[in-house]
Amino acid sequence: MKNADILVLDFGSQYTQLIARRLREQGVYTELVPFNASIDTIKAKNPKGIILSGGPASVYDENAYFCDDGIFALGLPILGICYGMQLIAYKNGANVAPASHKEYGKANIEIIKECEFMSGVVDNSIVWMSHSDKVNELPKGFEVIAKSQNSEFCVFGDFERKIYAMQFHPEVAHSEFGSVMLKNFAKICGCDSTWNMGSFAKTQIQAIREKVGNDKVLCAVSGGVDSSVVAALLATAVPENLIVVFVDNGLLRTNEAKQVEEMFKLKLGVNLISIDASELFLSRLKGVRDPEKKRKIIGETFIEVFDNEAKKHTNVKYLAQGTLYTDIIESSVVGASKTIKSHHNVGGLPEWMKFELIEPLREIFKDEVRALGLELGLSRDVVFRHPFPGPGLAIRIMGEVDELSLELLRKADVILQQELKSSGWYDKTWQAFCVLLNVSSVGVMGDNRTYENAVCIRVVDASDGMTASFSRLPYDLLENCSRRIINEVSGINRVVYDISSKPPATIEWE
Repeated sequence: MKNADILVLDFGSQYTQLIARRLREQGVYTELVPFNASIDTIKAKNPKGIILSGGPASVYDENAYFCDDGIFALGLPILGICYGMQLIAYKNGANVAPASHKEYGKANIEIIKECEFMSGVVDNSIVWMSHSDKVNELPKGFEVIAKSQNSEFCVFGDFERKIYAMQFHPEVAHSEFGSVMLKNFAKICGCDSTWNMGSFAKTQIQAIREKVGNDKVLCAVSGGVDSSVVAALLATAVPENLIVVFVDNGLLRTNEAKQVEEMFKLKLGVNLISIDASELFLSRLKGVRDPEKKRKIIGETFIEVFDNEAKKHTNVKYLAQGTLYTDIIESSVVGASKTIKSHHNVGGLPEWMKFELIEPLREIFKDEVRALGLELGLSRDVVFRHPFPGPGLAIRIMGEVDELSLELLRKADVILQQELKSSGWYDKTWQAFCVLLNVSSVGVMGDNRTYENAVCIRVVDASDGMTASFSRLPYDLLENCSRRIINEVSGINRVVYDISSKPPATIEWE
């Protein structure tokens, strides 16, 4: 593996991997290391620059996260983001304190000083804030570069030492010129731009071959782009040692099992083993309302089914799955990040599992996966299919999962998908689905009182799934969806539209 051009020290932000992702988009090879990595570990990577990520802690917490002070003596360019900014200020004698109010979401920055770091950034552009502490004074040797309404020292830098810091998150898509700032930092570091998804594919294929050897791999697929890309990588790397398995967990959408089987057999040419385990999954979920318990039950049951299938073959040592970095970081299994939810394929895996995991996508994001899928020759309809969670409809039903709830949700979801596709909006959005709220409300139909369930429509725009905003669908389209769901799905008398962004909400409701 080549040396890292830029190292990102992970202090636990939900967006840390996005920093690396944005730089990789610029062709700059970037790696993450824990915030407490030793100076020897950092030196061994031979980086040209270092970035200190954001994080959930305060520099004044009893168990605050601090990196090795030796990084400041390396003479390398350093960039601090959010918590990283506060750490730079604190280490250079400036005061950091709780802000008068927490700041989440959009803000505008006013450029105070033109410099190489801000080259190409437009004044009064939008940035994305997510912090509760702020820097109240300028550290010695630093100059103010930009300010915002609530942050007098929103961006500052020590031009002689090439140390820069910013209060906002340039890595998220909602920061208009965030990628430009990161590109400028890479230029200050003297980085080249030669990394791409083609080189990533070659590296992963070779790594899979070396790891698998003569053993066999059971590849779990769902029909989504993530598992499809993993299957394509494995089919290229170890075609003779690959067993592809699809499990119907009873939590799929209407006709989804049939569609997945046809896609793998006809479009991908993969010999697919299909297992109907719907009764097993639904029996395990009976009476369960807590979303974390749902996810863990589903994750463990999947492994149980895969384990039983593996016993029918010889030398099955590995389980391959389409785990992404969003799954990893929200499940909090790396760095210092807080657990948001335990994804069934990460936090939901049982301790007794005997498989060794192969997860070639665990450090990249959905849009990178799609680029990789095209690189591997997958068709666009497979690559750009809307995401569908492994736990399926179980996390789109608030409360207990039962057959009646599944039936209502499936019927509502079919209508939503039909309306989006017929109107041309399906391909304009990142993800669209219905959520059964299991909240009854009073309605009136044909002069009669009803007291029935409510459905929420959730449609979002995103580029990588780490941040998202609700889609501004035309009112006529929303009205058609609402009218059809209420008229055609007996048991639903109210439809609402979710207009929350991520953050603070997540895309899925559970």
